[in-house]
Amino acid sequence: MATKILALTDARGNQIDFRLMPGQAHDLVRARELLAGVCCQSLLADKSFDVDWLRELLVERRIEAVIPPKSNRKNPALCDMEIYKWRRLVENFFQKLKEFKRVAMRARKTDTSFEAMIHVGATIIRTR
Repeated sequence: MATKILALTDARGNQIDFRLMPGQAHDLVRARELLAGVCCQSLLADKSFDVDWLRELLVERRIEAVIPPKSNRKNPALCDMEIYKWRRLVENFFQKLKEFKRVAMRARKTDTSFEAMIHVGATIIRTR
C-alpha cells in the first residue's frame, strides 16, 4: 500500500503543514482539514482541487483560488496563470523531500514515525 502526502507550503516553498493519506484516496479527502485555520491571500492548487465546495470555502474565507479548471467543467472558473506558475515551488519542495531516502522509500512502518521523518526532512530543507 502506498501513502500520499498532502502538503501546504508558504510562498517560498517551505512546508507549513501536511497530512498523510492512503495512496488510493483522492487529495480532497483531507483538504478541508489541512486548510482549517490557515490564513493566506491565495491558494495555488492543481486541477484535482477544482471542486465547487472548495472554491466556495475559499470565497467565504476571502482567499483567491488559483486553480486551473478541469476540462469537463460546464462553467470553468478563471485562473491567473501567471500566479499559477509559482506552484512549481510546491513541486520543488516534494523533490527536495524525496532526497531523504527514508521519506522516498517509506522506510518507517508506522504513520507516526513516517510523519516524524517528514518533519525532520522539512526542517533540514528550511535550514539550508
